[in-house]
Amino acid sequence: MGLLDDAVGQSLRLSRQRLEEHFDADVLAYYGEIATEWLPWFRGNLERLGEIGRKERLLIVLNTPGGQVEAVERMVEMIRRWYQEVYFLVPNLAMSAGTIFCMSGEKIFMDYSSALGPIDPQVQSKDGTWVPALGYLDKFAEFVDKSSKNQLTGVEFAIAQSHDLAVLRRYEQARDLSVSLLKQWLVAYKFKTWTHHRSCSSRKGQEVTLEEKQNRAEEIARQLGDNGKWHSHGRMIGIETLRRQLRLDIEDFTDDRELRTLVNSYHDLIVDYVQRQNWRLFVDCRGVNG
Repeated sequence: MGLLDDAVGQSLRLSRQRLEEHFDADVLAYYGEIATEWLPWFRGNLERLGEIGRKERLLIVLNTPGGQVEAVERMVEMIRRWYQEVYFLVPNLAMSAGTIFCMSGEKIFMDYSSALGPIDPQVQSKDGTWVPALGYLDKFAEFVDKSSKNQLTGVEFAIAQSHDLAVLRRYEQARDLSVSLLKQWLVAYKFKTWTHHRSCSSRKGQEVTLEEKQNRAEEIARQLGDNGKWHSHGRMIGIETLRRQLRLDIEDFTDDRELRTLVNSYHDLIVDYVQRQNWRLFVDCRGVNG
């Protein structure tokens, strides 16, 4: 196993170095769930990377099913302590909290096979499993509406009664935090270079105001958080939908054969290695794996 680890480590270093050269950036790959329990480890890796002669820009290669938005908030604060400019590259999926994480960068790189997801926050249930909060809130709102019209069935009444109002309030707070952070980061980072209108024919060339940036961020947050629009917490939103429906500026590297080869070789190597080791989380950067 030692020889295999050495071979994988050498291949990772080579692939990572090529990405660093391509983007003129430090590279940090984060593969796995986003959770507060991983924050000390993430901080340690980030500090090691930052202390060995960091560049001004960080490229985060992100592959995640999602997780806790509170953890994302802390990670963004840590990253911005070390780096002035942050890019995100999504080789496969960055769902839920991962989507919110991506919105904290100046640029998001995706290809035709990449996907983000709805920002329905995940919260921990009594049995320890992670569940999408908006599903509970939407169903409870439906019960309240039926009750006001005297249409609530006995079964529905029993289900509504079984819900802890404090837990429901925690779900609301998680939803509100997700929307708040996404709006804040879009305006501060993603829209930083959006200075003039480009697509609106009536306003093309005119300066973009802060209020207009805030309104666009509000619209994107509303759409990504709309359960009725996506129907499923696990819905994968591809680059064309992000561009056309959400009008979100995404860097498409589908036709960049050289970059796609670099990204896919790096991504496939990490995925294969993590699956063999059965690890829940894998982080790769200079100072950690060489």
